[in-house]
Amino acid sequence: MSARKRISAEQRKENRKEVALAVLRNAPSSPRKMRYVADMVRGMEVFKALGVLKFSNKEASARVEKLLLSAISNWEQKNERKAETGELYIKTISVDEGATLKRLRPAPQGRGYRIRKRSNHVTIVVDTYKKEQDQN
Repeated sequence: MSARKRISAEQRKENRKEVALAVLRNAPSSPRKMRYVADMVRGMEVFKALGVLKFSNKEASARVEKLLLSAISNWEQKNERKAETGELYIKTISVDEGATLKRLRPAPQGRGYRIRKRSNHVTIVVDTYKKEQDQN
């Protein structure tokens, strides 16, 4: 590896030091329902977001809550210390469409109606507040 590439690789690695992510794949609910929950917590401080997800009555909120706890744990493991209140926030949360299972349901007069069982992939990126304030 050349010196220039090594320097840029070290800079990228240093920039990713404060960022942690967690990915949930093939969650068995439609992406539209999951996006509703993701929009509730986008950009929030993580412990406030955990409170919102805990008391939400949406079924998808339990999955997002577990995923957010995983992202916080990943950040703590990467930085070798516990996360403090007000330190972390949800930088990005995205919901993408996963595989769709196609099934047939019996219908009148010998027909069959198609049922689409959708799934989704959720990605959460957690970052620190200090980094954002230094850039502004």
